[in-house]
Amino acid sequence: MLENPRSPRVRAVAKLSKRTARQETGLYLLEGPQAAREVLTYRPDTLAELYATPSAWEKHQDIREIAEESGVDVIFASEPVLDAMADTVTPQGIIAVARQAPTSVRDVFADAPRLIVICEEVRDPGNLGTIIRAADAVGADAVVLTGRTVDPYNPKVVRATTGSLFHLPVAVGADLAGAIDRARGAGLRVIAADVGGDDFLAHRDTLAEPTAWVFGNEARGLDEEALALVDMSLRLPIYGRAESLNLATAASVCLYESAFAQRADR
Repeated sequence: MLENPRSPRVRAVAKLSKRTARQETGLYLLEGPQAAREVLTYRPDTLAELYATPSAWEKHQDIREIAEESGVDVIFASEPVLDAMADTVTPQGIIAVARQAPTSVRDVFADAPRLIVICEEVRDPGNLGTIIRAADAVGADAVVLTGRTVDPYNPKVVRATTGSLFHLPVAVGADLAGAIDRARGAGLRVIAADVGGDDFLAHRDTLAEPTAWVFGNEARGLDEEALALVDMSLRLPIYGRAESLNLATAASVCLYESAFAQRADR
């Protein structure tokens, strides 16, 4: 049982909250029973280490059973050790370390996708995690992140996805122009969500077509160069007095509208 919060092993896990450590090792941090449950269920092949306090391990019988079925051994640790490893204040007694497993951009567009999300310079971890979660909820085929977007293996992003990171392909480090070219080559209409775009309601019929949505930076949106690459730009109507919609909220609405239209068309 690990009991020393200052041991090299504990420090190595704690460093994964930093991007440089994640880049050097190819590993990332998962905190809490929900994250452990999801990675064990959907991507046990990526799991490198699993830590738990004895009381947390006893409490979560379902996680114990999944770990046993997957042949994953737990490493018991004291609460001070879990606290030292964690990025959060309350790690809930379970922490895992997993290997990053992004999908290639080429593979994302290889199998005739119908709904793709492309994120360009999305910087807020909570927003990106929520967008990945929404993409999962609507049944999107994949999420593509350009090189200017926050690292999807950032602990805050991972927590915000609530497990959706393991449910659909996520490509990282893409070039926006290249991703759009691949989307168009795969037969997708490329639509940007932009406050200066056309009225969303005037183009709802087009959403039944295979679509790649492009979402930009929280503060600046997409620049003119990026907007020139897409097929059309659409804005969501504001009926009340709100100045604007949060990026993740707007993205969720756009993706659900596409999902509704595509399923109705089928």
